[in-house]
Amino acid sequence: MVILTLLDSKEYTPLKQWRFQHETVIRIGRAPENHVIINNPVVSRFHVELRKLDLPASLNDPESSGWQIINHSANGTFVNSEAIAQAILEVTAIIQLAQDGPLVKFQVSATKPVNKASTQPQTASSNTGDQSIAPAHPTTDPIIPSSSPTRCTHNGNPPENLFCMHCGQPVRVEQTIRQYQVLRVLGRGGMGTTYLVWNPNGVPRPNGLSQGKLQVLKEMNADIARIPKAQELFEREASTLKTLNHPGIPKYHDFFVESDKKYLVMELVHGRDLEKRIRQQGPVSPQQAIEWMVQTCEVLDYLHSRTVPIIHRDIKPGNLLVRNLDNRIVVLDFGAVKEAGMPPGTRIGAEGYSAPEQVQGRPLTQSDLYAVGPSLIFLLTGSSPQRFYKRNTPNPRLNLEGVEGIPRRLQLVIRRLTELEPSDRYQTAKEVMRALKSCL
Repeated sequence: MVILTLLDSKEYTPLKQWRFQHETVIRIGRAPENHVIINNPVVSRFHVELRKLDLPASLNDPESSGWQIINHSANGTFVNSEAIAQAILEVTAIIQLAQDGPLVKFQVSATKPVNKASTQPQTASSNTGDQSIAPAHPTTDPIIPSSSPTRCTHNGNPPENLFCMHCGQPVRVEQTIRQYQVLRVLGRGGMGTTYLVWNPNGVPRPNGLSQGKLQVLKEMNADIARIPKAQELFEREASTLKTLNHPGIPKYHDFFVESDKKYLVMELVHGRDLEKRIRQQGPVSPQQAIEWMVQTCEVLDYLHSRTVPIIHRDIKPGNLLVRNLDNRIVVLDFGAVKEAGMPPGTRIGAEGYSAPEQVQGRPLTQSDLYAVGPSLIFLLTGSSPQRFYKRNTPNPRLNLEGVEGIPRRLQLVIRRLTELEPSDRYQTAKEVMRALKSCL
């Protein structure tokens, strides 16, 4: 029998309880069609789904409940304080619906229900036969699918499933590179191809065993690998990420060479980049655009304030991802990074977003700040910033006169961000943050 208990978020005392004896699927959300209905604004209409697993006897684990949880909400779901997409639940677990959302205690009990109609919601003060539930606190041991590298042979999994609903193993593994099991391609760029991979030995557990983890594997393209400069940039990306520690930057995990190919392993961040988001949903409000660019500047301030400042050189909406977990910006793609003070060299940057000195191969920290201006234009108009450059002058400038959706005060900030001379722009990311916040 599955027992679900809604807990007080501060005291962890039971508020409401549901019991399920025969169900193989339990849905939790705000909509009335769910088995468990939780009316809370951060809970999605169909937030999570619990599925009973049909595990062979050989795979039974005394610590496993035999149930899988699948997140369907953009607001995120956490099991024992760990964000999950899907996971295998232990016999007792704390499920949190969204960041700072309601807490639900999950339990599997062999006890028979007191009332045969026990799938109906009951309050903790009613006669449930289980009034002695002790306050529970989330553990720090996250639950995710089995770390065994054995491939799944079960039938009946939905086509979009990455992991088997019966055993928790990857459903399809395209190839294995070292211990990394490639599940699918995430993207292809000029420098490399990124894959979603399952690392069965991802994180050590307190009991000495390892648990698997979804990660991102970046493989350097074969044709690019023959170019010495490209090799240098790929290795520089790995060595730079290894030294960085900021919530707005993906974490470095590994770098290795296999069969003469270079590979970089990074943290998987669930979300969508701003270019895709705007193209799919349209422009955002000035307040939202400013908030995201302030968060981008927080990352740039971290990079630019290091002992030897780091210049990203590729700030643009496609490299700014909005993390589902907290709606905050994560800066991606450090393949063009360069330390300040290095000799002039390769010209790298996206057209419409690159400062004049960067186009000439002489980037400065102010070059990264320049890119914030065109990025704001894209977020607020949904159009490429190239449309707003005056082309009939020796030095093209952005012209925002009469552009709807960009308040006058913000236009002035964008104009200063994109001054032709670096000395005429804001000099630090902190200055940009203050200017942007003054527009709110």
